[in-house]
Amino acid sequence: MAVSPAAGEPIATAIEEPAETIYEGANFDENRIRKSIFEGLLQSRSRYGGKKVAAVDADGRELTYNELIRAAFALGHALKAGTEKGEAVAILLPTGVGAIVSIFAVSAYGRVPAMLNFTAGEAAIKSACVASKCKRIVTAHRFIELGELQDLEQALAADHEMIYLEDVRENLSLKDKIAAAVGTVAPWAVRAWPDPDDAAVYLFTSGTEGQPKGVVLSHANLLANVEQVRDHITLLPTDVLFNPMPTFHSFGLTGGVLLPINLGIPAICHPTPLQAKTIVKRVAETGATILFATDTFINQYARAADKSDLSSLRMAVCGAERVKDETRTMLKDKFEVDIVEGYGLTEAAPVLAVNQPDANKPGTVGRLLPGAKAKLIPVNGIDDGGQLHISGPNIMRGYIRPSAPLVLEEPADGWHDTGDIVAIDDEGFLRIRGRVKRFAKLGGEMVSLAVVENCATSLWPDSMHAAAAIPDKRKGEQIILLTTYKNAGRADFVAFAKNHGVTELAVPKKIVIVDEIPVLGTGKTNYGRVQAMVNEAMAEPPVTKVEPEPAK
Repeated sequence: MAVSPAAGEPIATAIEEPAETIYEGANFDENRIRKSIFEGLLQSRSRYGGKKVAAVDADGRELTYNELIRAAFALGHALKAGTEKGEAVAILLPTGVGAIVSIFAVSAYGRVPAMLNFTAGEAAIKSACVASKCKRIVTAHRFIELGELQDLEQALAADHEMIYLEDVRENLSLKDKIAAAVGTVAPWAVRAWPDPDDAAVYLFTSGTEGQPKGVVLSHANLLANVEQVRDHITLLPTDVLFNPMPTFHSFGLTGGVLLPINLGIPAICHPTPLQAKTIVKRVAETGATILFATDTFINQYARAADKSDLSSLRMAVCGAERVKDETRTMLKDKFEVDIVEGYGLTEAAPVLAVNQPDANKPGTVGRLLPGAKAKLIPVNGIDDGGQLHISGPNIMRGYIRPSAPLVLEEPADGWHDTGDIVAIDDEGFLRIRGRVKRFAKLGGEMVSLAVVENCATSLWPDSMHAAAAIPDKRKGEQIILLTTYKNAGRADFVAFAKNHGVTELAVPKKIVIVDEIPVLGTGKTNYGRVQAMVNEAMAEPPVTKVEPEPAK
């Protein structure tokens, strides 16, 4: 399909400007993205054939391109009554055929799917519904039952109309069926024709730093990212992609749904990334060649798998969090599978940079995708790298917030501040040093909390670790490490730092042993909760005032 640049061939150029350096990926043809995501589906059917398998559900049920389009038109026609074009319709479903059909069903008639993170809790979900002004929520009785989400269901039903896929399927009207039949053979007569720059989906941030923000991605944004990846990485007609990542997350939506469907690659769906033993067996059964995961999850899969379980893979693509050296080594030694690490964020739809199988530089997240632009803004106290700002055809339209529903906050001058500290080397490879908010200032120097965690991982590789900073009257801040390793000791950390040239400032002031490190539904560490745990662990106990005994 696409031909990757040869290993070592530079695909990012630096343009010197008076105040800053702008880095650019390879040239990118934006004419390919001037369409809707539903039109992209229709074109894929024409290109690969209506009888080709587009997606496979957790129970093994296969869905061809024809079946996907027919189901989308039927469900979409049933859902559109009572809503207007451009209106949000929320989707509360796990990764699977039901979610894929629902996304395209809402999109086919010009409505906008608002993807709800069912792991985020009632308050965050209601906040997302307010921000997107959605009145209807598409879900399934079976999902509510298996996920034990009855309390959430009841809370949402108080303010929203709950639409259940099983009920819709059993009660399709004659008009719904006619729309499906006509749409399958003459989609131009039924479907909506949104502008490529119109909102195609609302996704929501985790909300660990406050209320979740809605990220507005247009049709062009999403399709740009698909085409950027197509240009950047060689994907084969024989590839089979296994996706356990949630569709409420941009990695699972763009990478796990839109990418394979637009490239004619079967998408193997799995409803949760947490079922390690089941997932590795399904990888073997389906003959998957590409696996999407995070470091946390791929580590679990490698430990749960027999050698034959992952033998069909030709690469594992990891994002959302740094890939540890131990994880990379284990996958290579045990299964002869390379991890291709990338970097993305919801605001970039999501991929901004990714390594390539033939140009894979461990410790980096690869080079910029074609069409992407980046600039580094200097940060006091940090010499190696700067605060990353990004621009390009895949960068979001803007944010929406519950405080101002559907009021778009566009990126300033087309540039989005990622909040990450990044270094870019002479070959154009990006190295993520950490979030700006995840640096501690000790004695006037900036110390990356990610470095603290990396040291802990090297010391105790079979456990999980998370660092946070709290105020310190003498040094400004102090670093506290949470770890699940029961025998963790500060003396070992001090010795490791000395032996590996790590600044003593990165040695945590205190190590707190915990039962588990909290994670989000996407596999990322929940640093909001980590900070709360550290604050609680380090809180000074209340002083009990002892009253003197009365004189006798």
